[in-house]
Amino acid sequence: MLILQNISYQHENKDMLFQNISFTLNNHDKTALVGNNGVGKSTLLKIIAGEFAPFSGQIIQNSKPYFVPQLFGQFNDLTIAEALRIKEKITSLKEILEGVVTEENLQLLDDDWTIEERCTEALSYWQLHDLDLNQKMETLSGGQKTKVFLAGIMIHEPSLILLDEPSNHLDFAARTLLYDFIKSTTSTLLIVSHDRTLLNLLNKTLEMTKSEISVYGGGYDFYSEQKKIENNALEQDVQSKEKALRKAKEKERETIERQNKLDARGKKKQEKSGVARIMMNTLRNKAENSSSKLKDVHAEKISGISEDLRQLRSSLPAIDQMKFGFNNASSIKGKTLFKASDLNYSYDEKELWDENLNFEILSGDRIVIKGLNGSGKTTLIKIILGELSPTKGEITSLAKKAIYIDQDYSLLNQNLKIYEQAQVFNDCGLEEHEIKMGLNRVLFSRNDWDKPCSALSGGERMRLMLCCLTISSDSPEIIILDEPTNNLDIQNIEILTAAINEYQGTLIVISHDQSFMEQINIQKSILL
Repeated sequence: MLILQNISYQHENKDMLFQNISFTLNNHDKTALVGNNGVGKSTLLKIIAGEFAPFSGQIIQNSKPYFVPQLFGQFNDLTIAEALRIKEKITSLKEILEGVVTEENLQLLDDDWTIEERCTEALSYWQLHDLDLNQKMETLSGGQKTKVFLAGIMIHEPSLILLDEPSNHLDFAARTLLYDFIKSTTSTLLIVSHDRTLLNLLNKTLEMTKSEISVYGGGYDFYSEQKKIENNALEQDVQSKEKALRKAKEKERETIERQNKLDARGKKKQEKSGVARIMMNTLRNKAENSSSKLKDVHAEKISGISEDLRQLRSSLPAIDQMKFGFNNASSIKGKTLFKASDLNYSYDEKELWDENLNFEILSGDRIVIKGLNGSGKTTLIKIILGELSPTKGEITSLAKKAIYIDQDYSLLNQNLKIYEQAQVFNDCGLEEHEIKMGLNRVLFSRNDWDKPCSALSGGERMRLMLCCLTISSDSPEIIILDEPTNNLDIQNIEILTAAINEYQGTLIVISHDQSFMEQINIQKSILL
C-alpha cells in the first residue's frame, strides 16, 4: 500500500514545482505515471523513494521502495556491488565462509545466505554474465547500467518498485525481458515511461499535472481513447466559445451604432425645439454616460468570454496548437544518397561486425538501424556522415546535407538564448518577426525568447530543433535520429511524430521504440 496525501515540492529558488498531489496504490497494482515534461514526475518518484524531501504533505507506505532512476551518472565512481548496496552483505558472507564468524558480519549479512546465488541469477537473467560485481559503473554502457539496476530488483525482492524510464537505452532483447518481468511480477509497480508497449502492460494510469492527479483505469491505449473523448469535448467547447465571442462583438457593435443614432436624432430634435445650451450640455452628458455604460457592459462580457476561451485553448494538447513547415528536401525520390559495399570498421585490429555490411540509402527512404547495445550503431552513423572512414570496403556518399540529431540535441548551442539559436539557422535572411512567428508556432512565446537553451527540457529542445530545421532555407537530404523518443513525454513524442511525417527527405533512425517506428512508417532495416 502506498498513499500520498497533498504532496508539494518547492525548488531551492522557492518556485513551486507541484502541489497537493494525492493518490493511492493498492498492493499488486501496476501503475503508469504520465504527464507533460516538467510537471515533476521524476521528482515525485524521488520523493517516494526517500531521495528528496517534500515541501509539505504525507507519504504512507508499508515497505521500502526499490528505485531504478533515469540517470546513472551519480554512480560512476561506485562498483556494481556498491551501486546495488550489496557490497557489505557479499563481503560479510565471504568472510563468514572463510571462518571469520563475527557478530558484525552476522549482523550485516542478516541471514541472507542466498545473496550470492540471487546475484548470479539476476545478472544472468539480464544478460550480464560477464560482469564482475567489483567492476566500476563508469565502465558500463547506458544499457548495461539500466540492466544492472533492473537486476537489483531480483536481488532485493522489493514489494514496491519505482521505475523511471526503464526502457531507455535497452535493446530489443532487453526490452522483451523487461516486458516479461512486468507481466509476471506480483510486486506493486509505479512507472514513469514514454514506452507505449510497456504502458499497455499496466492496469492503471495516473495523469499528473502541477496541481492534481487524474486516475484512468487500464493501460495507455485506454487512457489515450479517454483523452481523445475529453479533447473532442474540449474542442467543441472552444468552438462554442469562439461563436459566443463573435456574437458578443457583433452585439456590441450593433448596440453602439443604435445608441449613436438615437443620440444623434435626439440632439437634432433638441436643437430644433430651441433647448437652452445648459440643458443641451446636461442631456449630452447623460447620453454620453449612457453610451459609456453600454460599452462597459459589453466590454466586460467580451472580456469574460475571451478569458474563458484563452483558458480552454491552453488546455488543448500542444500538438493541436502547433504547425510545422519543412521546406522540401532537394533530392529526387529514389536517388542514391549513400552506398556501402563490404563495409567494416576495426578497433584495435578487431573488426566490429562479424559480416561485412552491404546496403544502399535512397532519397525518401525511412530506415531503422537495429542492433544490440555495443553493436556499432554509432560507428556506422559516423561513417555515413563522413566523420569516420571505413577500414574495409567501399562507400559512395552523394548527399549534400545530412543532419545528426543525438539524444542531447547537441546541435543546439547551450550558451545561446532561444531566439539567438533560431537565428543561427536563418540562412535565408528571414525578418525578425518571421523568426518569432516560427517560435510561436512551436509554443515558444514572447516570455521564452530570452530563455537560455541550457535551461530547456528534452521536449523543449526537440521542439526548438524542429523549429530551427524549418527556419533553414533547405531541409537536409538526410536526417539521422538517435533514440529520439528517450526522455520525451507522450505528448512531445506525438509532436515529433507529426513533424517527421511532414518531412519528405530521407530518415535514418536508431530506436527501440516499436510503436514510434510504426507511426513514422519505417520501411527498411540495417541489421548489425
